[in-house]
Amino acid sequence: MNRDRLLMGLAVALVVAFAASWYVYRQIRQAQSVARATVKVSPVVLAAAPLKLGQRLEDKDLKLVDWPADQKPVGSFSRKEDCVGRALVAPVIENENILEQKLASKEGGAGLSVSIPPGMRALSVGVDDVVAVSGFVTVGTVVDVMVTGMGPTGPVTRTILEHARVLAVGQQLQADVNGKPQTAPVVTFLVTPEDGERLTLAASQGKIHLALRNTVDTADVSPPPAYGTVMFLGGPVPAAAGEVTRRVMVKAPPPVAAPPASFTVQVYHGDKVENQVVPH
Repeated sequence: MNRDRLLMGLAVALVVAFAASWYVYRQIRQAQSVARATVKVSPVVLAAAPLKLGQRLEDKDLKLVDWPADQKPVGSFSRKEDCVGRALVAPVIENENILEQKLASKEGGAGLSVSIPPGMRALSVGVDDVVAVSGFVTVGTVVDVMVTGMGPTGPVTRTILEHARVLAVGQQLQADVNGKPQTAPVVTFLVTPEDGERLTLAASQGKIHLALRNTVDTADVSPPPAYGTVMFLGGPVPAAAGEVTRRVMVKAPPPVAAPPASFTVQVYHGDKVENQVVPH
């Protein structure tokens, strides 16, 4: 008898629990329906996977998700077709919004060229493991470029570029996700046309070295050149390279004309005029 009552109680408890769960489920569904009806949503294009700089987008690289219509990021897209075929000018992580400012034009091509801002140039320089700071000069790092060559008074090392950004190491346009060193015989920098000329001359006429610096350190230091005569011989600092000694030319005064040996005087007698020569 007690057993039957116990089973009956358990059955009633299960029915009550099921009814309560069903009620809660219905309430949640109704709340979600009300929320969807209240908040207007619009599709937004996101990255379906991590995407690299210069990569040309395909349909499989993208996905659509519902986004609150009044909170859509500026420059976002609602259709995949508007993004397919365009290249990225910056890397994108998975589930990141694809924005207009991160895409090159459809005619802009793909690869390294799309990452070069107007007015700037990409210049590649041959390096070795020492020059490239043991491989720690990677994509996205910032360096100072120094050159050592023979000056008028002996060897000299000079900093020719400060905070030059690395665009590529070899053919890699993406930094290692774990921050591991990247070794390659060529490093490509983002430079102005004028700095590109200086870097080319330095690489062809001297020995270059790269000094790794903090990417947020944008201060110009402009260090003075280091001269071999000072470092090794302890001599005085020579005149700056290219300095021209100016000679001051003293302008002579104009010559003074010698006084004439004699001069002529006109003497008037009534209506007559007489010229008389008078010695000086």
